[in-house]
Amino acid sequence: MDGGVRPSGVTVVSGYDTLFVDLDGVVYRGRNAVPHAVDVLSTFGGRVLFVTNNASRTPKTVAAQLTGYGLKVEAADVVTSAQAAAAHLATLVPPGARILVTGGDGLVEAVTEQGLRVVTSADEADAVVQGYSPKLAWKDLAEASYALARGIPWVASNTDMSVPTARGIAPGNGTLVAAVASATGRVPIVTGKPHAPIMELARSRAHSDRPLVIGDRLDTDIAAANAAGMESLLVLTGVNQWPDLLEIPVADLPTRVAPDLRVLAGHADAATRLLDDLLRGLKAGDDVSGTVASLHQLP
Repeated sequence: MDGGVRPSGVTVVSGYDTLFVDLDGVVYRGRNAVPHAVDVLSTFGGRVLFVTNNASRTPKTVAAQLTGYGLKVEAADVVTSAQAAAAHLATLVPPGARILVTGGDGLVEAVTEQGLRVVTSADEADAVVQGYSPKLAWKDLAEASYALARGIPWVASNTDMSVPTARGIAPGNGTLVAAVASATGRVPIVTGKPHAPIMELARSRAHSDRPLVIGDRLDTDIAAANAAGMESLLVLTGVNQWPDLLEIPVADLPTRVAPDLRVLAGHADAATRLLDDLLRGLKAGDDVSGTVASLHQLP
């Protein structure tokens, strides 16, 4: 467990019964836990679900990784874009339908858990579901294209254009979906972030009346929260930083913004207070130049 936080008052999370937490950039960066994340999440009084656009890994695998950081996480606490895709797909086809899975183990497991049959041939498929896997090859994308030529349903777990790897940024599922879309002229139904279905699946699983979505990306985490009508917290421990808030429409802003997860435990330093002022001013249409200048002066 990372140290340095002893939460005393959970002022920011008062009234929220569940946290829907993104992974990369919020809980960990690369192989290392984000400072304070484990301590803060471990002390939350309600349920914590980890909501990820990664469709290649199974919930059990994700839970094992998070447990390694010191969190108490079971597979049922992990919601993936693969599960969202499979759940939506099950509403489009009859029970036991044959699904061509263009993706990894996480997608295969999610489809099977919905009572659907996984097939590998376009000729057998009643629908296609597509998600990221580093093992996908041209022949897999071609098989999906052949199947989609028959007009059958097509669901994609997400359309992230890039994915972080140990060696740097690599093409994500969005690039693979785009290849199939270009070949077929089709457009898939997308269920992962920034779309609402993955958040609705999380809310249904948690039986949550008032969840708080926590993420580090405006274009996926916060956008998904807004699409689902949920409140959100942007933490500046990953991709987006506070100047990015100045470049987006008011409707796309998060509910709250903070330097890190300690805000959930009542931690409020100068940066936190200035970020509150910035967000409040942006939403009100006020002149925020003074707040921006103060933020630039912070160490």
